[in-house]
Amino acid sequence: MNCNCEKNTDLSLLEPCLEKYAQVPGSLITILQNAQEIYGYLPVDVILHISRRTGVKVTKIMGVATFYSQFRLNPVGKYLIMLCQGTACHVNGSQQIEKTINEYLKIKDGETTEDGLFTLKNVACLGCCSLSPVMMINDETYGSLTPEKAVAILKELKKKAGEED
Repeated sequence: MNCNCEKNTDLSLLEPCLEKYAQVPGSLITILQNAQEIYGYLPVDVILHISRRTGVKVTKIMGVATFYSQFRLNPVGKYLIMLCQGTACHVNGSQQIEKTINEYLKIKDGETTEDGLFTLKNVACLGCCSLSPVMMINDETYGSLTPEKAVAILKELKKKAGEED
């Protein structure tokens, strides 16, 4: 398979996981979850390496990686915004929240800001209906959103990222 593989990916970081799970039937999702935790997403060379070590065909790995929304095939920003578009959130204004985020960050669903700070991903449900509309940014949940509240949260994260540099 000819690809533009990433030359600097340290595949050895995945070895402890592969040593434990490579020959365990039904462990592909666990391996992919570990790989994404290590690399932040699933680079092509990591997928090829998993295929070589497990004997699972690349097409099957890609089928799993593209079927489950938890997996990412492209790098994401420092802050991954998962904006709920479920029924409760939709009824309570998630589309207006999305429009506001689009305008404020100048990105659409699936895109990352030029500075690499934010990635926006619409999701079907976050399971926090009582907090609707809701978004998660990395591991933090923000509920009862308004467009103004969403922008205030993003401004605070921008400020925090500036202080860390």
